[in-house]
Amino acid sequence: MGLDKFYMYDGRVRTLPCSLREYVFKDINYAQSDQVICGTNEGFNEVWWFYPSGNSTWVDRYVIYNHLDQIWYYGQLSRTAWLDVASRDLPIAAYTDADQNPGILYTHEQGIDDAGLPMESFIQSSDFDITDNSGETFMLTRRMIPDINFNTSTAAAPEVTLTMRPRNFPGSNFQNDPSDSQRVINTSVNTFTDQVFVRARARQMALKVSSVDLGVQWQLGNPRLDVRSDGKQ
Repeated sequence: MGLDKFYMYDGRVRTLPCSLREYVFKDINYAQSDQVICGTNEGFNEVWWFYPSGNSTWVDRYVIYNHLDQIWYYGQLSRTAWLDVASRDLPIAAYTDADQNPGILYTHEQGIDDAGLPMESFIQSSDFDITDNSGETFMLTRRMIPDINFNTSTAAAPEVTLTMRPRNFPGSNFQNDPSDSQRVINTSVNTFTDQVFVRARARQMALKVSSVDLGVQWQLGNPRLDVRSDGKQ
């Protein structure tokens, strides 16, 4: 992690492409850069960086690079030390708050809840359209076949929320509106859901899968959308 980008070494030092570069480096407290730590989580092919955001004087965020899938993700978490060693099954991390209270040790990747509380999670796609034609063609989404695995959940009836987020212009907000062209559609998906019928019409759409319940852990595979062209602007 450098001052304005990430680097990698494969025989020579080169820039590591990062889809979160602006998110990280435009909101980081450089005055507290000594607090930045880095660690690996090899069980999931990850490299973690913990850092203080722009208005924070203490570590409060993380950014992760998955070197196998070559993707980035991020979140909010306070950790001031990290250790991932071969002699342990799970990584451990520490946190000491700004008031210098005694540090707390955490065992990571153990269980699926947060000390009896649910762990919120989500994944969302970027906006997509039906063809690469500068948004001339509207698309109508009528059905989705989810591909979600709940095998490791401990909840009796685990489910996630599937959200279709249509919009007509790249700069516009997602809105709840009675018209098909602007309606944000939320529906539940559980172990026995084989298909979901929706109706959304727009130039662009994004797909989001999320969960907020206790004992729910899920894995997203390759969902399929039934989409057709539905006229031009």
